[in-house]
Amino acid sequence: MSILSEAEVAAHLERLPGWSVVNGEIRKTFQVPSFPAALVFVAAVGQLAETADHHPDIDVRYRKVTLTLSTHSAGGLTEKDFALATKIEALLAPGT
Repeated sequence: MSILSEAEVAAHLERLPGWSVVNGEIRKTFQVPSFPAALVFVAAVGQLAETADHHPDIDVRYRKVTLTLSTHSAGGLTEKDFALATKIEALLAPGT
């Protein structure tokens, strides 16, 4: 899988509010209503990650969950990162 250009990354980020590039990875911190809700969210992200065979770094701090994505095998950001980020966003979309 090929690494995305800066322009491609910027275009993807326009469709993913709250995500940003930090040290060559994309990252977002989600705030949920409670610690149990954070654990449920992390479990749902885990299921998406297993299905995609693409695993984010996950940091849980009470009601805040920070997810960080990059494609380590490619050495940077790829379509795989943004595909998973899009699916993660859908987890918290109204009506889901």
